[in-house]
Amino acid sequence: METISCLAESNSFVSPRLNTRDRRQPVAKRPTLAIVSASPAHGAETDTDLVAKERTNEQLMVAYSQGDASAFEELLRRHQRPVLNFIYRYVGNRPTAEDLVQDVFMRIIRRAGSYKREAKFTTWLYTIARNICIDHSRRMQHRRTASLDHPVRAGGEDRRTLGESIASTDAATDRRAMGREIGEQIKAAVGHLAEDQREVFLMREYLGLPFKEIAEIVGIPENTAKSRMRYALEKLRSDLAEYEDLARRLG
Repeated sequence: METISCLAESNSFVSPRLNTRDRRQPVAKRPTLAIVSASPAHGAETDTDLVAKERTNEQLMVAYSQGDASAFEELLRRHQRPVLNFIYRYVGNRPTAEDLVQDVFMRIIRRAGSYKREAKFTTWLYTIARNICIDHSRRMQHRRTASLDHPVRAGGEDRRTLGESIASTDAATDRRAMGREIGEQIKAAVGHLAEDQREVFLMREYLGLPFKEIAEIVGIPENTAKSRMRYALEKLRSDLAEYEDLARRLG
């Protein structure tokens, strides 16, 4: 796994996939962000690192807005992976998700001065992430439609049917193949949810956010968020009913 670290005074945000091509030019001067190894050198943790880890997200964001680059580094360490997972499940494409994660944290950088301490950081963060996903979906609507028509492909090859997946005579291989098939079908079913239901489902199931916070992020009443979650679960149960017995066998 890779993570992002603040290195200097600038705000170019570098992806491991994007080293050979230019990103759009930033407008504010903030820490340069670069990809570094997720495993720090043994014994390299400093007192500053330890202090940062003890602070809340909100305290770190305030500290960063006041010029503490190490605070932003800690926020990245905490939130880069869950934000990536959320966006990936929202847009269904890993390279696109990696690009959009960069956009999220660049927006955090540019809006650091406007952050209000009384605001919960994760609410603010995922409001930004959601808005970026929505903007992307609007720009790429025709591609989204195409991907949902053919939602499950792996390595550029057509997915196997369930019958082909379980045809192996090796029991362990059978279980792995069936597990992959179920995982692919779940991914496809989530992708087929209405967008307003999918975003609530992802925030609740993958991020573990309470309905109150989800409602704040989306800008809807809490009961509406709960209703969208209920409809999403009903749709998923319907779409995945044929795999219920297979899932029990694997369980």
